[in-house]
Amino acid sequence: MDPAFRVASISNTRFMNPVIYHYDVLVVGAGHAGTEAALAAARLGAKTGLLTTNCDTVGQMSCNPAIGGIGKGQIVREIDALGGAMGRAIDATGIQFRMLNRRKGPAMHSPRAQADKRLYQDEIKRMVEGQPNLSLRQEAVEDLIVETHPAARQTGAPEEIGANLRARVVGVRVRGGAEYRAAAVVLTTGTFLQAQMHTGETKTAGGRAGEGTSRGISGALQRLGIKLARFKTGTPPRLNGRLIDYSKTECQPGDEDPRPFSFLHDRLTVEQVPCHIAYTNEHVHALIRSNLERAPMFSGQIDSQGPRYCPSIEDKVVRFADKAQHQLFLEPEGRGTLEVYVNGISTSLPRDVQDEMFRRIPGLERAEIIRYGYAVEYDYAPPNQLHASLESKLATSLYLAGQINGTTGYEEAAAQGLLAGTNAALALQGRDPLVLSRDQAYMGVLIDDLVTCGVDEPYRMFTSRAEFRLLLRQDNADRRLTPLAHRLGLVERQRYDRVQHKQAEIDRITDLLTTIRHEGTPLSVYVRRVEIGWSDLVGYVPELAKVDSIVAEQVVFDLKYAGYVARQSVDVERQRRLASKRIPPNFDYRRLPQLRAEAREKFERIQPSDLSQAGRISGITPADIALLMVHFDSRP
Repeated sequence: MDPAFRVASISNTRFMNPVIYHYDVLVVGAGHAGTEAALAAARLGAKTGLLTTNCDTVGQMSCNPAIGGIGKGQIVREIDALGGAMGRAIDATGIQFRMLNRRKGPAMHSPRAQADKRLYQDEIKRMVEGQPNLSLRQEAVEDLIVETHPAARQTGAPEEIGANLRARVVGVRVRGGAEYRAAAVVLTTGTFLQAQMHTGETKTAGGRAGEGTSRGISGALQRLGIKLARFKTGTPPRLNGRLIDYSKTECQPGDEDPRPFSFLHDRLTVEQVPCHIAYTNEHVHALIRSNLERAPMFSGQIDSQGPRYCPSIEDKVVRFADKAQHQLFLEPEGRGTLEVYVNGISTSLPRDVQDEMFRRIPGLERAEIIRYGYAVEYDYAPPNQLHASLESKLATSLYLAGQINGTTGYEEAAAQGLLAGTNAALALQGRDPLVLSRDQAYMGVLIDDLVTCGVDEPYRMFTSRAEFRLLLRQDNADRRLTPLAHRLGLVERQRYDRVQHKQAEIDRITDLLTTIRHEGTPLSVYVRRVEIGWSDLVGYVPELAKVDSIVAEQVVFDLKYAGYVARQSVDVERQRRLASKRIPPNFDYRRLPQLRAEAREKFERIQPSDLSQAGRISGITPADIALLMVHFDSRP
């Protein structure tokens, strides 16, 4: 410990001779962000502690029993390419696999899988328990421990850490007074900070049904000067499938050729379980409209912002009043249970209204609710208070990941966790953080959106958010990211060699198609036609039938989109040139009197690291960037 710093708890609580545990990296919370953070830090050799209030809920799917989806499936494949756990876990426990958007181009293809919810959770926990350098501990974190520098301006007692004091988080204090000390702390607290659940007029403290809330961490963050706000999310009822009349619903089977998420798996052999589709109707909508005064979102009981793209059923009925029905997906929660998740009917209406809703839906008239829907309000920390490494700008050695950053979704949380855990471990080794650019990964788009633009609603990834999505296909994530992961130490040599062999085969076949001609045209050019596929090439050159199907697919995609990618690469290069023009930390924007007041305020708040990031801040104009460019280009 630096002798120039003194250790202080952020709270006023004092414990005599506490038990102290020492780690390199501490991760608080063992959901999708926390488990990926802890696993990544441990893979990099850091002695890692993973703290959770309940070891039986490690990796739990709090809401829908599925992984992936549009935009999200791309993230899962990137997590896997970087050595993360999510892809391998869903491959091992999935009960239905589908590739969404197959009729569109490959940049839009998005894998999704239904999970056996309990088995998925068990698989993640098994990975955590079996990971060297990682210790799972059941603890309730109540406080942060910091070091403060005596040269910093004091605001009173040592425990009263002001917003403009330099502070470094060095551990946490748990219920009972024990302390965990570490060089870096990663907070992945999900929806549990000052959480409150709503079902009708009933309010209950808790971030998930059957569990409590966390209060001390919110206060600790605020005393560090970190601003907090409130978001809302919700979850639908679960039904007993025994009483569902599936003959009145539409069957939705999985793909005949299920594709794995993990690049370590060539194929899946799994007995798939069908999902089903049901619909609401005007009778349901009339019931909801007549009970809006009892809905927390409309009665004023909830005033925080929820996810616009995943509205509650009561919000759908109001916002889309012209729609006569809304689609509901009946998703099995596992092979060993009859519990069914009703995707599309998230609600916080009272219990009696929820009961009556299902009596009016064809196929669900006799179904019994096992778990009622509810909404959750919780604290989050607006993410523009973070560096691109996910380290706090206001307290060093403190990293935030997951829903605490204002995001929603398992996949977005896991991606943040992996990067935060990686960067915490890299910082201990004196290495530069892993910051992925927008042309490298959807994960780079995610983090840049969060730290540059902030959020005004729970953030969810979509393919439309990625301007370079032709480069960021789900099928090439390993080629993009695994070599980088190997250099960092996130993946083993075997995985790296696998990607290198695949790339060599792609290059070999591409070169071969360049030399073989059909009607005077090289096959590499011929295949760019929309109507031409691999089977056509095999018809001309039968020995191509021996080429591995995954390699063949990559060759075709690369060739078909070569022209588009070349044009997109021009924009990528322009962004890279701007990114190379670094802005010094804590640059004084008052030195540029010509800069607009709005631009100056936003630059001072966001503290962009380079001109590329500065240009992506909402409300910043090309003229603002030109002023910065002239200033930095004119410096000696």
